Amino acid sequence: MRHFLIRTALGALLATAAPIGVLAETPADQLVVATTMSNILTLDPAAITGRETVQVLNNIYDTLVILSPQDRSVQPRLAERWEIAEDRKSIRFHLRVDAKFASGNPVTASDVSWSLKRLLARNLAQSSFLKTRGFTLEDADKAFVAEDDHTFVLNLPKPDDPSLLLMVLAQNGPGSILDSKTVLENEKDGDLGAAWLTLNSAGSGPFTLTQWKSNEYIILTRNDDYWGEKAAMKRVLMRHLPESQSQRLLLEKGDIDVAYSLQAPDLKSLEADKAITIASTPGSGFYYLSVSMKDERFANKKVREALRYLIDYEGLDKAVMPYYGKLHQRPLSTGVLGALPDQGYKLDVEKAKALLAEAGYPNGFTTTLRVLSEDPFMKAATAVQNTLGQAGIQAELISGSGDQIYGAMRERNFELLLGRGGGGQQPHPDNNLRSIAYNPDNSDEAKLTNYQSWRTSFYDEKLNNLVEEALVERDPAKQAKLYEGVQNYMDEIVMSIQPFSEVVDTAAFRSDVKGMIVSPWLSRFEGVAKER
Repeated sequence: MRHFLIRTALGALLATAAPIGVLAETPADQLVVATTMSNILTLDPAAITGRETVQVLNNIYDTLVILSPQDRSVQPRLAERWEIAEDRKSIRFHLRVDAKFASGNPVTASDVSWSLKRLLARNLAQSSFLKTRGFTLEDADKAFVAEDDHTFVLNLPKPDDPSLLLMVLAQNGPGSILDSKTVLENEKDGDLGAAWLTLNSAGSGPFTLTQWKSNEYIILTRNDDYWGEKAAMKRVLMRHLPESQSQRLLLEKGDIDVAYSLQAPDLKSLEADKAITIASTPGSGFYYLSVSMKDERFANKKVREALRYLIDYEGLDKAVMPYYGKLHQRPLSTGVLGALPDQGYKLDVEKAKALLAEAGYPNGFTTTLRVLSEDPFMKAATAVQNTLGQAGIQAELISGSGDQIYGAMRERNFELLLGRGGGGQQPHPDNNLRSIAYNPDNSDEAKLTNYQSWRTSFYDEKLNNLVEEALVERDPAKQAKLYEGVQNYMDEIVMSIQPFSEVVDTAAFRSDVKGMIVSPWLSRFEGVAKER
């Protein structure tokens, strides 16, 4: 019976063959979302990568706390309240007493402790959120303590800012709370349920995972036993539609409700359609131009400074980045504590030429510029290639997939690279700085691939110390001043990564769809309804 219901629902949701000239319409209680699923390789919270997978998990797993989509403040979820100890060495969470997993098992503090231990035990990408804060599997029993069924204590392993730890726990992946009993019932050969969780869910969220077919679709079904307010949508179908034009045409016809992967030309063409709403929201991280400090030319501070003046920031902002990013030159996300205004860098070829001459390259040089083979990266890289050439730097473009381009960066085997990153998932300065500036060990053997400063072979001991000092300052006003000082010092030493645009997330959806949250990091479908 279950498989018959799945087939029936799927047939209805996937049907898009409306007669020519007739506007199709999705069911009033079902949401059809078009997105790109190429990066969705597993639904195990400990093993996921990418914001598209986080968007799925946000609907099937709860976290202790969540970030408000409005102001990104920390709000209750499974934890009704919490207290930070006076010495800032622990956080005590008081869990809801009525929360249950989809299995019917109660959510307990032991499940919270087990979920975090499992994260460290699996030791995959998501564990880095805890490992970089000093958590280890060896000391997990001391760090994650279930005092009773509804009281969980997080003991910090080293001086830190507890508010940042709350932000980390708000993100699905590192913060996902799993039904330990159900997962262990499906464990095979000591894998902690990894194989089973690839295609199944064990959460307490407003939806449950009904079916996932790789690079085709994901079906979420409303959890009618959810502890919170029930979702208006009985079912959510997420379809893999990587082609922007296909998403646009289906959205115009009404065959889909939401399009998450539209390119700028298609978004532009939809602006005048009153039946469709286009919304943008601040995203996470930056588009940037980076250099490898292993290359003696870019290890020269004057050369890096010249590159600052060979980016047409305003031109890129107007011609390439609409719907993708917004002009931004600082390494901290807009609105975080201590963020300074942009420095005001502009394209200045003559100034760049003078700096190159001082560095010993009056005629420029030849190099390579790696870039993803998709928009807006290729268009931005082509524009940068042009402005570099005006100063005598002849850059050959090397394009490829994420594995190829960022893989070369992770292997520290590149010269110039135009990419996207820099943290920002947690609205805290340290989240940006750990990604883009901090590098505790610059040796090749360290393989600190989560640190983009390590990827670029950039190391500055004073900068590391400034980042650590700012993190543990307890007075917010003093902490803000310290973060301002960090930015000024980064400007002075000329970092290996120069942001030129801050990421924005953009989606288009039918105007009768209400309650949409555009950011994939924060998106939840529980508040979505259709006004028909």
